[in-house]
Amino acid sequence: MFTSSTREIPEERDTPRHVAIIMDGNGRWAKQRLLPRVAGHRRGVEAVREIVRASAERGIGYLTLFAFSSENWRRPADEVSILMELFLKALEVEVGRLHDNGIRLKVIGDTTRFDARIRARIAAGEALTAANTRLTLTIAANYGGRWDIAQAARAYHRQHPEALADGAPLDPDAFAPFLALAYAPEPDLFIRTGGEQRISNFVLWQLAYAELWFTDRLWPDFDAAALDEAIASYRTRERRYGRTSEQVAAQAVAS
Repeated sequence: MFTSSTREIPEERDTPRHVAIIMDGNGRWAKQRLLPRVAGHRRGVEAVREIVRASAERGIGYLTLFAFSSENWRRPADEVSILMELFLKALEVEVGRLHDNGIRLKVIGDTTRFDARIRARIAAGEALTAANTRLTLTIAANYGGRWDIAQAARAYHRQHPEALADGAPLDPDAFAPFLALAYAPEPDLFIRTGGEQRISNFVLWQLAYAELWFTDRLWPDFDAAALDEAIASYRTRERRYGRTSEQVAAQAVAS
């Protein structure tokens, strides 16, 4: 369990400890090539494989990927069906590779809406890789930041009914352990591919002090070099956490 960056200043690192990515642009990538959308989603899975490998090689400890949002159910039914089949296949094929490479798999989101086969594969994958420490790969599936905060609030109040009393303060540090990503530090770097510049209901609570990086590159074209570009931008940022630049400089000298 990690303390919120609103309470404590995280350790400064040249390489972000936690990277969170919205993988946008699979459909547009396929359309540009006069291919069906499923071709873009399949190529997107290959990009995931490359970025997981690159993240582990660069010493990133946590990688969180937005695979399917709670709003994506609004897409055409045939595309949703294809996405579910791709998710199932990826779980069947990739979990063993993750385990062999020391990578822990976590899936966050409301998985109750998924097919029983997917839920079983998720449980098996998380169990198999639970002791791995090289990199924690989190897949956000049927996930939404507002859903996360709401479910955490319900869980918090179930354990702390006294917190519902009139005038009782809500301590953010007491609330945070109930969030879906409580096992990970807050993201240092947020990346969105595909040219859009919004966070689209993704880990809203945890992105409070993340550095944001947007690229026009579509997800299937996002590779290790693009990840390095994002990290290079991250290294130029002055992370103040409410302090002045002078305070940041003085802390750097002291350390």
